[in-house]
Amino acid sequence: MTRPIHAIADEIIKDWTKPYFGAVPYLGAMRFLHTVDDTYGYDDARTVILYFLSNATTWRGETARRVKAELKALTARR
Repeated sequence: MTRPIHAIADEIIKDWTKPYFGAVPYLGAMRFLHTVDDTYGYDDARTVILYFLSNATTWRGETARRVKAELKALTARR
Protein backbone atom coordinates (compact mmCIF):
# COMPACT_ATOMS: atom_id res chain seq x y z
CA MET A 1 0.00 0.00 0.00
CA THR A 2 1.41 3.35 -0.99
CA ARG A 3 0.97 6.53 0.98
CA PRO A 4 -0.98 9.42 -0.48
CA ILE A 5 1.27 12.05 -2.04
CA HIS A 6 -0.08 14.73 0.29
CA ALA A 7 1.04 12.64 3.29
CA ILE A 8 4.52 12.34 1.80
CA ALA A 9 4.57 16.12 1.23
CA ASP A 10 3.63 16.69 4.88
CA GLU A 11 6.56 14.53 5.98
CA ILE A 12 8.92 16.47 3.71
CA ILE A 13 7.71 19.79 5.13
CA LYS A 14 8.30 18.54 8.68
CA ASP A 15 11.81 17.31 7.90
CA TRP A 16 13.09 19.91 5.41
CA THR A 17 12.72 23.11 7.38
CA LYS A 18 14.32 25.42 4.79
CA PRO A 19 13.55 23.93 1.37
CA TYR A 20 15.32 25.11 -1.74
CA PHE A 21 13.19 27.83 -3.39
CA GLY A 22 12.95 25.85 -6.62
CA ALA A 23 11.33 22.92 -4.82
CA VAL A 24 8.75 24.99 -2.92
CA PRO A 25 6.08 25.30 -5.67
CA TYR A 26 6.20 21.57 -6.40
CA LEU A 27 6.10 20.69 -2.73
CA GLY A 28 3.06 22.94 -2.39
CA ALA A 29 1.39 21.24 -5.35
CA MET A 30 2.10 17.80 -3.87
CA ARG A 31 0.00 18.78 -0.83
CA PHE A 32 -3.07 18.68 -3.10
CA LEU A 33 -2.33 15.31 -4.73
CA HIS A 34 -3.52 11.91 -3.59
CA THR A 35 -2.23 9.50 -6.26
CA VAL A 36 0.04 9.65 -9.31
CA ASP A 37 -3.11 9.67 -11.45
CA ASP A 38 -4.16 13.09 -10.09
CA THR A 39 -3.48 16.44 -11.69
CA TYR A 40 -2.59 19.84 -10.34
CA GLY A 41 -3.59 22.52 -12.80
CA TYR A 42 -2.32 21.34 -16.16
CA ASP A 43 0.40 19.13 -14.69
CA ASP A 44 0.02 15.47 -13.89
CA ALA A 45 1.26 14.19 -10.52
CA ARG A 46 4.24 12.38 -12.06
CA THR A 47 5.51 15.62 -13.56
CA VAL A 48 5.07 17.49 -10.28
CA ILE A 49 6.96 14.78 -8.39
CA LEU A 50 9.79 14.62 -10.93
CA TYR A 51 10.20 18.40 -10.89
CA PHE A 52 10.22 18.32 -7.10
CA LEU A 53 12.92 15.63 -7.11
CA SER A 54 15.07 17.58 -9.55
CA ASN A 55 14.89 20.60 -7.23
CA ALA A 56 15.38 18.63 -4.00
CA THR A 57 19.04 17.73 -4.38
CA THR A 58 19.99 19.87 -1.36
CA TRP A 59 17.61 17.93 0.91
CA ARG A 60 19.79 15.31 2.57
CA GLY A 61 19.70 12.76 5.34
CA GLU A 62 18.05 9.44 6.06
CA THR A 63 14.51 10.77 5.74
CA ALA A 64 15.39 12.44 2.45
CA ARG A 65 16.87 9.25 1.01
CA ARG A 66 13.87 7.16 2.07
CA VAL A 67 11.25 9.63 0.84
CA LYS A 68 13.02 10.31 -2.46
CA ALA A 69 13.16 6.56 -3.10
CA GLU A 70 9.45 6.31 -2.32
CA LEU A 71 8.66 9.14 -4.75
CA LYS A 72 10.85 7.63 -7.46
CA ALA A 73 9.05 4.32 -7.03
CA LEU A 74 5.68 6.08 -7.42
CA THR A 75 6.71 7.66 -10.70
CA ALA A 76 8.11 4.40 -12.08
CA ARG A 77 4.85 2.49 -11.85
CA ARG A 78 2.62 1.79 -14.84
